[in-house]
Amino acid sequence: MTPLDKPTADAEAPAADTEVTKAAFLEAFGGVRGMVETTVPGLVFVLCYTITRDIHTAAIAALALSGVMALVRLARKDTVKHAFSGVFGVGIGAVFAMMSGDAKNFYLPGMLYTLGLAVAYILSSLVGWPLLGLILGPLFRENLSWRTRNPGRKSAYTKASYSWGFVLLAKSCITFPIYFWGDATQLGWLRVALGIPPFLLCVYLTWIFLAKAPAPIDVIAEMEAEERAEREAEKAGEPADAEPADRTDSAQQTARAAQAAAEEERRTP
Repeated sequence: MTPLDKPTADAEAPAADTEVTKAAFLEAFGGVRGMVETTVPGLVFVLCYTITRDIHTAAIAALALSGVMALVRLARKDTVKHAFSGVFGVGIGAVFAMMSGDAKNFYLPGMLYTLGLAVAYILSSLVGWPLLGLILGPLFRENLSWRTRNPGRKSAYTKASYSWGFVLLAKSCITFPIYFWGDATQLGWLRVALGIPPFLLCVYLTWIFLAKAPAPIDVIAEMEAEERAEREAEKAGEPADAEPADRTDSAQQTARAAQAAAEEERRTP
């Protein structure tokens, strides 16, 4: 690699980090397929109810579709947590609607969940434990290091969590009045319309915040480096009663060297 190549590699690294952040975040929340599996059952319910005006038929159709999508994921050996969470949510909504005799109650569990999630995002940010950091920390192999060792990262998670909280709160402010004063068809179409766009807005804002934040500290790599350092020390015949502080310093130095090497390799085309 020539010196002229180096700036190009450095310029491309942030773009690569941005793509990784976006992909990882989308995957954490189900990706495009997860959005479809969450939205389509509600669409089927409102379509069936609009045509038949029968709560039981609409609820069973939506539940059956959720079950089929979950089975397809099982057959393909894909991640099923999002599909089964969809089945669970649709099942509760169907029970609410059929037991109450009011089609609007099909959407009530999901509306309460959205409101509760909005409150959780906002409160967790207020107390210094932003919910997105807890969700995405393990995904980026940083666990909770962002809280104490990476203040820029913590700030990004806090801003992103506030974004999720206020966007979902705005969604609740739109849907609950229709629940109380509108009819089931109006509520159903509104829920479908507000299914994917707010999610994409939150993903975009979070992507922007995290792309501008410092890189995550790979604590998993650090722990692995410490374990390798301990094994190498044992092979080298160091006394078993060596001072723990010395071993820790050596392990930390090895971890920092490993992380620096990994960063250099990532930046090299």
